[in-house]
Amino acid sequence: MNHVTMGILAHVDAGKTTLSESILYETGTIKTLGRVDNKDAFLDTDSQERARGITIFSKQAVFSYKDINITLLDTPGHVDFSVEMERCLWVMDYAVLVINGGDGVQGHTKTLWRLLKRYGIPVFVFVNKMDLQGSNKPQLLKDIKNQLSSSCVDFSAKDADFYESVAVCDDDLLERYLEVGDEAVSSEMIASLIKQRKIFPCFFGSALKMQGIDIFLEHMVRYMQLNCREHEATGENIEDFGGRVYKISRDNQGNRLTHIKITGGSLKVKDMIGDEKVNQIRIYSGEKYSSAQETLRGMVCAVTGLSNSYPGQGIGKEKDAILPVLEPVLTYTVILPQDMDGAGMLPYLRQIEEEEPELQVLWQEETQTIQVKLMGPVQIEVLQKQIMDRFDIAVGFGAGKIIYKETIDNKVEGVGHFEPLRHYAEVHLLLEPGEPGSGMQYASHCSEDVLDKNWQRLILSHMEEKEHLGVLTGSAITDMKITLVAGKAHTKHTEGGDFRQATYRAVRQGLMQASSRLLEPYYTFRLDIPSDCIGRAMTDIDSMSGKSEPPLIEGDK
Repeated sequence: MNHVTMGILAHVDAGKTTLSESILYETGTIKTLGRVDNKDAFLDTDSQERARGITIFSKQAVFSYKDINITLLDTPGHVDFSVEMERCLWVMDYAVLVINGGDGVQGHTKTLWRLLKRYGIPVFVFVNKMDLQGSNKPQLLKDIKNQLSSSCVDFSAKDADFYESVAVCDDDLLERYLEVGDEAVSSEMIASLIKQRKIFPCFFGSALKMQGIDIFLEHMVRYMQLNCREHEATGENIEDFGGRVYKISRDNQGNRLTHIKITGGSLKVKDMIGDEKVNQIRIYSGEKYSSAQETLRGMVCAVTGLSNSYPGQGIGKEKDAILPVLEPVLTYTVILPQDMDGAGMLPYLRQIEEEEPELQVLWQEETQTIQVKLMGPVQIEVLQKQIMDRFDIAVGFGAGKIIYKETIDNKVEGVGHFEPLRHYAEVHLLLEPGEPGSGMQYASHCSEDVLDKNWQRLILSHMEEKEHLGVLTGSAITDMKITLVAGKAHTKHTEGGDFRQATYRAVRQGLMQASSRLLEPYYTFRLDIPSDCIGRAMTDIDSMSGKSEPPLIEGDK
């Protein structure tokens, strides 16, 4: 049986968890329909999720339909937990983007769409809440085509224009369509175009009323099946083991769980991952799980026994995932109770940081304080309750401070020299400004005649292991390339740690010479207002140093 991982994403309150519930009910996975407002949804397993009526932590459920085994990932929709959502994109084969039929495409919907494009994930669109008064299908479809992609095609009712709507999404298919008509648009062709992200099927219905769920599920699984068969027919070698870690969590007994998507071969109990042994394999569905002796390609599992794993880690043939695009822009000081010091609190926060790396827990030695990076007020409240529930410690948070970054505007060479008694190392680094958003890049253009290859690898690892700080405000450096161009070692007195010191000094010396620039975070918003308020809105935006694009008129908005 083929295994596919499907994620469900949405702007908060679009009905994402309700759609998950409906799919599980339609496939017979659950016997009764739960509801978010009744606090009994199958995938809302955390007490805070039930209380707030939102998804905070990603969950999975497993179901079988039409000879295909699907792992469904329900992801957070609230922007404060969007990094948790983005980590799930690392392991998705397909995504379902849920749109609220009452609100249409919203700001966070467009953010999700950009992320799905970045990760190259095929998308099915489900427009939910069509049972509500005022939901206008033609207008919603027009809005989706305008704001997301003109390749969004209505699959819920295959009328006379359907085949033409599909054909115009691909030049080769359109040419064939003009020659032979509807016969050119086969199911296999549609499945292939979906996989290539040239078509985005759209469906309309109501998850709460179970309207349109059967049609949506039937079509979605059909095209997934066809792509699975096509993949098998290519004869691609899938025997080599590979896996991707996308999440770390802990069960009710405190056992550390590493959540892995198997991308090739298989994983068995007692297999070694690095220097650690897999003790147990669990297949979760909601808050319950079944134990397995082996997991196969395409499956998602949670394993015990690993203490050094981390989100984004590539295992076997897989490389580490790219870092999430979304990140916090505010840092907060943790306020501890009087009978607790920072050093005592740090290990508890490090444990939560394993599960939520975006916290980036920072220990300030000088002031003996702890700082964390957070997305917003809802995440703060959730983190406070997490710490209370897990460790019985009541913490507070100071006022949020903006997280700045720094970069450089010119090319410079930094030299680092380390030569105490019986130690020697020298490093020459070229620091160059990179493209905006490129992050940190490292390279070596040093001849092995000048410096042995082993020392060069060591210098590169020392550059990558540390977050380098700028000279303006001490903020993290980004959008810069560092190239090793020369270095010296002593045949007798050089040790590995010597090059660490020389490398750090070379980076610092280069930054001191460079022309540095401070970077501050910014957001892009979409503002929907009555047409007669345009003047006031643009004046307010301008007074707060904002920039706005020319307004678009849609009806009376």
